[in-house]
Amino acid sequence: MGSNELPGEVVIMKVSELRAGQGKVDIEVKVKSKNEPRVMQKYGRELKVCNAVVMDDSGEMSMSLWNAEADNVNAGDVIKITNGYVSEFNGTRQLTAGKYGKLEVVKSTSGSVSDSSSAKPAEKKSKNKDADMEIGKDVADGDDEGDADDFEEKEF
Repeated sequence: MGSNELPGEVVIMKVSELRAGQGKVDIEVKVKSKNEPRVMQKYGRELKVCNAVVMDDSGEMSMSLWNAEADNVNAGDVIKITNGYVSEFNGTRQLTAGKYGKLEVVKSTSGSVSDSSSAKPAEKKSKNKDADMEIGKDVADGDDEGDADDFEEKEF
């Protein structure tokens, strides 16, 4: 902890600081571009996923938007990720809110601001406190990726 940080204080990170496998990511970024959402099947569930490029003053990177996030986030929006995760796919870092994170639209191109509860369902914690506290570990399926199997089925 740096000398200017208080215990429990959220430190907003920069895109250039993010590394693959990193958890507990708190960042605010602008959505530079967004692809069309696509629907996929995984473990018998239908999931919606969308790729986007996000940026801040330090750089840009890929981001995966899952389910309601794919509908609620648009190019030009400013979003805040709390407790996010960085994975790597084909050598490219990818930011995601993940199963335990939260995505909030703080400035929308449509003029409205999305409540974080509309972008993500309430966080769920397992009864295993140690598992929830493990940095960068995916409690749901045992891998380190914020991938499709880490998301609950949602209506869309």
